[in-house]
Amino acid sequence: MFEKKDMSMTQKEIKDLWDVLRFHAHTYPQMECHDGLKLLYQNEFGGGHLISDPQKSLHYLKEELKTVTPTPDAPLFEEIGGGLVRVMLGALPNDYTPEQLNDDFVRSANTHVGEISSFLEKIEVFKKATESGLFGFSVGTLEDTLKAYEKAGYPPLSHSDTYRAHYRPAYRVVSKKHITWQG
Repeated sequence: MFEKKDMSMTQKEIKDLWDVLRFHAHTYPQMECHDGLKLLYQNEFGGGHLISDPQKSLHYLKEELKTVTPTPDAPLFEEIGGGLVRVMLGALPNDYTPEQLNDDFVRSANTHVGEISSFLEKIEVFKKATESGLFGFSVGTLEDTLKAYEKAGYPPLSHSDTYRAHYRPAYRVVSKKHITWQG
């Protein structure tokens, strides 16, 4: 396991992050380092942006739902750690309305705050997981990606073309404490 060196993450937080990384590596074997960084970013910062116009957000959600293939047997929630989940749009039940989901998403986006120092610690755990062979990309590829990512100032990321082609991601990042669906 990862040794705690000058990090503020607890051993439990490190273990929990390893569990999230293992789950995603297993579930999405075609993920690229870019997708792993997106996962870490969401784990730390949530959706990564404030929602200034909830009605516009609802409009985008409804438009996206029109393009999503329903997968009612799939899990509705996918753990990403940090008290957050991806709410999978294809698994959205009829009793969790787009309006409810959007309210949950907006509330989460506007209240979840992360720290760059914590994000950088999570990147160190991600490096160790990559070194262990957990992912299908090399440490060298990750290091090259990280150099460019740092230079760009660690912005929110989109999924890679490979990830989108294989998995067609459609979800909203929501804090578990803001989920109103009672299912």
